Amino acid sequence: MKPPVFATLGCRLNAYETEAMREMAEAAGLQGAVIVNTCAVTAEAVRKARQEIRRLARENPGAPVIVTGCAAQTEPETFAAMAEVTRVIGNHEKMQPQTWAQIQAPDLIGQTEKVQVDDIMSVKETAGHLIDGFGRHRAYVQVQNGCDHRCTFCIIPYGRGNSRSVPAGVVVDQIKRLRDRGFHEVVLTGVDLTSWGADLPGQPRLGDLVMRILRLVPDLPRLRISSIDSIEADDNLMLAIATEPRLMPHLHLSLQAGDDMILKRMKRRHLRDDAIRFCEDARKLRPGIVFGADIIAGFPTETEAMFENSLKLVDDCGLTFLHVFPYSARKGTPAARMPRVPGPAIKDRAARLRAAGDAALIRHLDAQLGQTRLVLTEGPRLARTEHFTEVCFDRDMPEGSLVEVLITGHDGQRLKA
Repeated sequence: MKPPVFATLGCRLNAYETEAMREMAEAAGLQGAVIVNTCAVTAEAVRKARQEIRRLARENPGAPVIVTGCAAQTEPETFAAMAEVTRVIGNHEKMQPQTWAQIQAPDLIGQTEKVQVDDIMSVKETAGHLIDGFGRHRAYVQVQNGCDHRCTFCIIPYGRGNSRSVPAGVVVDQIKRLRDRGFHEVVLTGVDLTSWGADLPGQPRLGDLVMRILRLVPDLPRLRISSIDSIEADDNLMLAIATEPRLMPHLHLSLQAGDDMILKRMKRRHLRDDAIRFCEDARKLRPGIVFGADIIAGFPTETEAMFENSLKLVDDCGLTFLHVFPYSARKGTPAARMPRVPGPAIKDRAARLRAAGDAALIRHLDAQLGQTRLVLTEGPRLARTEHFTEVCFDRDMPEGSLVEVLITGHDGQRLKA
């Protein structure tokens, strides 16, 4: 029998959890199955999940197909109805070793109920799953899961449950273990990272965790934070940005829009000026810091003037990396009942946002020319700077190494060294 085939769709947290599932499945001796870890962030993500399931079923005839992840959690019936699917497993169940111990590929069909999806809102803890990292260069550590907020466009809380945190001691122990394995960079990841600690004794904040990691793992060269909600940035996080060179100068911000009325209709907790102020404050504390951001184009009721406010946010915040999402209605969310923006207008606005993002990236790349950067190699000819900017080489480099290079050019997307 051959080892199970895993496919991951969606975010870095999903990728992290796939690695944890791989280790649990391997420990359970599971063979010959296909496991698809789905995303539910947009209707398009669910469509792609169905497409991927059909493709993998064709490529692995006769193999049991197990579907899990956020789309499986939020709409299990969609996947249970697919002839290709053998089992649908919820987001909590997929992270339990006993789930995989009970699944043995040869006897999978008919062994138990097809759908194993419990109420994710009843889950109170997130375990610190110990995995060896991805590849040989960068390790991701899940410190938080779920979300207590209910943005009107978002289905993810119903796929991930309420916010819950991994205790700081567990996080530090895992990072020490990864450092001992030779990783030079660790990325803290979660669904709503800045809510970390709210459910722990004493209600510590994300900045407390960051400072504790840097203090207790002094030989870790690089610590990176994934996406944050800037309105929840605490004093210790800002202190870390200002004083800790090992905390990388790149933050990805969950902004979503740049117009106050749209932000209110999204049920976001910040206004336009809050986002601008955060970027200005962080840049004063850490000159050279760069920001990525998620922005939705064509949210219901968005007028052209409202969209222009989002477009101007790219310059007003000094954004460098843009993730643009054309609005996609998710059944069961309040925004799906709001008056829609016509499809062609959404497409046009997304294209204009992407063009603004491309121009911002080129400005950043231009500013790097002639600079010396300490890069982490991800492959023989690919690395990333402290700012998470891709760098390509014309010669092979050892993977997983920190190398000082001179930036000599760029191709509009990547630096050259």
